[in-house]
Amino acid sequence: MSYLAALKASLAPQAGAISRIESLKTGAFWNRLGTRFLPFADAATEDLPLGRILRLSLFQVSVGIAAVLLTGTLNRVMIVELGMSASLVAVMVSLPLLFAPLRTLIGFKSDHHASLLGWKRVPYIWFGTLLQFGGLAILPFALLVMTGGGTGPAFVGQMGAVVGFLLVGAGMHTTQTAGLALATDLAPEQARPRVVALLYVMLLFGTMVAALVIGRLLADFTATRLVQIVQGAAALTMVLNVIALWKQEPRNREATRNREAQPSFGEVWAVFIARPRTMRLLVTVGLGAAAFTMQDVLLEPYGGQVLGLSVGATTALTALWAVGMLTGFGYAAKSLGEGGDPHRLAGFGGVAGIGAFLLVLFAGPLHSVTLLEIGATFIGLGGGLFSVGTLTAAMAISDTDTLDGRTGLALGAWGAVQATSAGLAIAVGAFARDLVSHAAMAGQLGATLVDPSTGYVFVYGVEIVLLFATLVALGPLVRSEAIRPVPAGTRFGLSEFPI
Repeated sequence: MSYLAALKASLAPQAGAISRIESLKTGAFWNRLGTRFLPFADAATEDLPLGRILRLSLFQVSVGIAAVLLTGTLNRVMIVELGMSASLVAVMVSLPLLFAPLRTLIGFKSDHHASLLGWKRVPYIWFGTLLQFGGLAILPFALLVMTGGGTGPAFVGQMGAVVGFLLVGAGMHTTQTAGLALATDLAPEQARPRVVALLYVMLLFGTMVAALVIGRLLADFTATRLVQIVQGAAALTMVLNVIALWKQEPRNREATRNREAQPSFGEVWAVFIARPRTMRLLVTVGLGAAAFTMQDVLLEPYGGQVLGLSVGATTALTALWAVGMLTGFGYAAKSLGEGGDPHRLAGFGGVAGIGAFLLVLFAGPLHSVTLLEIGATFIGLGGGLFSVGTLTAAMAISDTDTLDGRTGLALGAWGAVQATSAGLAIAVGAFARDLVSHAAMAGQLGATLVDPSTGYVFVYGVEIVLLFATLVALGPLVRSEAIRPVPAGTRFGLSEFPI
């Protein structure tokens, strides 16, 4: 026994060393596994860990919740359950769009904000949150009053609804613009594309989860349930954004103190727009955003009316679109990680979009659900590639010597053009579909076109033309050296959208 004990004691140090080596190997294995397979694990850096990035991205989740309420839940409730005019609903839902062009000014102001507390971005995110909260808090009561379900004259409810929609729109645009600028400030240059795209994926995640949860909660509609859900969303917005902001932006009183020679917005905008090819990039963003979003409210009705799909089957089209979007981020990771040109990446997205819309067009006459599903997937893929490519190019503009430190202006310009073009395109697409379909079914376009798919085909054809125009505008930018490409070895995306 004494001999065995002595032998065991002599081998103990070696066994401990082997155990430590195995432990290190196991830890390295799980680290590699997490970086390789967990989405966005490689977006983290030593100064900006993944947990902090995910916490910051909660403001995008709150924006996604508000977007679902405005364009989905309240849109349907006002028309179906409350019996409001569809044209009046369309006008109200479009009110937040009025603030989209102001994103450039919001971004500029957050670049130059003079705060006694030493913050540039936090005040704008905070006041944007308050605006969003206030709008959501009064909206359900205003809607009930204007439809006769509350106490008071209808015009008071109408005024309240207008104010509510305007407040929510102002809050969403302010919060998102300043939040994206803050994320860009915090992330090192090589990690910025990954961080910002992660934020947009969180926007997509918040939209999808909110749609599922709110839809389930409103399965049995009552006025009380509507008030509870919308005001619950208002409270959740405050909670999420406070958590997102907590100890994110470092305080720097020297950088944010009131400066006598502060440049005006016009001066900085003139420098920004004078950058080589900047105007071409913004035109490209506007054309591409309009092309990809004109069919947003038409894809599911197309599947139901033309191919006879059930509600569940058409809802699956949105899920396939989301899968395509995430796949686009994955391809962006590989392309930009190898030093790819973001303009070329956006061009690939445009080409994918043209093919996708052609598949959707042929799905109708061929009565092929498979073609429609593949088309929906590639619409998401093309939109993802285009958004990431143009957003990365806009971010790179702010890194130039003449615009250093003005990230908010560049991201605000991108967001303003993208949001305005997308909103107008959705409205134009819906009206165009209705007008063309009415004319076709009335026989005004000839006997051949008397078909419910004619209006949809017209809109998808317009989108294809817009994508060709997008590629024409984008072409010279691919060869441009005005904006430096992402350095080789910089990893991006799914392994950064988000707006």
